[in-house]
Amino acid sequence: MPGPIILVVVLLSFPIVVGLSTAALAALIGHFLYRDAEIRHEGSELIDSNY
Repeated sequence: MPGPIILVVVLLSFPIVVGLSTAALAALIGHFLYRDAEIRHEGSELIDSNY
């Protein structure tokens, strides 16, 4: 009987795990792209008007 219970738990937790890993990947990519933009445009007068 533990087999079906384990299977149900895995199937119910799969969408949560996929959603959280996708959100973490998006945050990581966003961080690196933001840092790259800051480095490329360092000293630009347009950076001050973004805030």
